[in-house]
Amino acid sequence: MSNVKTVAVVGTGVIGASWAAFFLYKGFRVNAYDPAVDAENNLRQRVQVYLQDLFELEQKKELQLEQLMLQLNFSTDLACAVKDVDFIQESGPERLALKRELYAKITAYCPADTLIASSSSGLKVTEFQQGCQHPERIILGHPFNPPHLLPLVELVGGELTSAEAVQAGYDFYLQLGKKPIILRKEIKGHIANRLQSALWREAFYLVSEGVCDAKDIDVAVSSGPGLRWAIYGPYLNMQLANQDGFKAAMHHLGPPMTSWWQDMHEYELTEPKVAELEQQMQMYVSSLGDVDLRAQRDQALVEILAMRKQLHLD
Repeated sequence: MSNVKTVAVVGTGVIGASWAAFFLYKGFRVNAYDPAVDAENNLRQRVQVYLQDLFELEQKKELQLEQLMLQLNFSTDLACAVKDVDFIQESGPERLALKRELYAKITAYCPADTLIASSSSGLKVTEFQQGCQHPERIILGHPFNPPHLLPLVELVGGELTSAEAVQAGYDFYLQLGKKPIILRKEIKGHIANRLQSALWREAFYLVSEGVCDAKDIDVAVSSGPGLRWAIYGPYLNMQLANQDGFKAAMHHLGPPMTSWWQDMHEYELTEPKVAELEQQMQMYVSSLGDVDLRAQRDQALVEILAMRKQLHLD
């Protein structure tokens, strides 16, 4: 992987464009592919914004912007985009039938030894590597949105993936400054999405049951545990929850947490519940006024990441 010079980004939506900016910033040539109408224009606009985030994070001047953009090539021809590349980051739609067809084509067109990583947020590699050429080099390389800023990448192979491919992917992302983790086995949603999904389930349930509104939930998280989670994860936070450490904290908090878990109920997102939550969100967003939420989030992420870097947390 140390010989990687050209990266293909297959699928250039929000995730793919973010990956494209990240790879450009790291000095790679990027071949981007997407068959959607206006995909190239949208990609180039997004990449320029994301590169500016990275310049700010690293406190570098934007003089490189035009030079980096020259390294971005766009094509609506998949074969042309992947035929001579050294690494592929796939970020196509989360539809299994489409993913299987896409991988059959990618593996037919790209070099036999090119490592292929999927950004899939929920599908298992095993589900779409069947019928591919050299399926042993297909891995999961799932980022957290936005990939150009957030360091996490979750890796795991499918049933036909080699251990060497997973390790090569891990080493590659690590070399680029990411925080990769390797799952010991495939599971739906991987790790981080399952964790945030558990929180979302209770967040939706509490609003549906009339306990609070959507804004209350966001304040409770972003002004409470979310601030701690930006520094340490749940295990280290539990270590700090008691002056005597993790075990003492578990003995202290375990019984009440168990009772809270027992009080949690199954929850299904029916259309009436979705409509109710949507109404809450419209009221919430309207109350915020004319603010670019995505830009505000990314600016905050840049500052949080700078803080983590200063404290040697990353």
